[in-house]
Amino acid sequence: MNKLSLLAASLLAISSAGAQAAPALMSAEWTAQACDAWNKDANLSEGLAGDWIKNDKGRGYKIIQMYRTDCGDKYITEMKIMSKDDKAMCVYGGKQQTAAIDDDVDYLMHATTQRWNEMGAGEYGPMRAMMFGRLKFTGPKMEAMSVMGPFEAFLRLPGKIPSDQACPK
Repeated sequence: MNKLSLLAASLLAISSAGAQAAPALMSAEWTAQACDAWNKDANLSEGLAGDWIKNDKGRGYKIIQMYRTDCGDKYITEMKIMSKDDKAMCVYGGKQQTAAIDDDVDYLMHATTQRWNEMGAGEYGPMRAMMFGRLKFTGPKMEAMSVMGPFEAFLRLPGKIPSDQACPK
């Protein structure tokens, strides 16, 4: 191997070692990134700062759990949302910590990988997703209906956060 080829191979190896693969969609790592994205999105942090975040049964937080149906319900991730500085802020995103949600105030959502990708790409919003059964949903449905704009921003997160399509492990 000549010096130029050796240098090019070394640079390629160094740049490949520094590159990290995107986390699996709905993995703990991906959900942590979704939590950060939530806090940077005014549709979510400000749009849900009113009645939505206040409906928490006095606990001081709401839980959103999610998973990919085709990957099974053994790997559920969650986001914990709290009122901070007059905003609905995500304070935790990762592996499921809440054994059972309170479906009067919390949410559990699941869809196939294909459907999460379609919603993330903005192909349709929450109304169509729920009406046609593309998004399975447990939680306060009337409350969700009252915040369709922010709910749509939430469903767009899979299109904003890079992800691998392999099932989480």
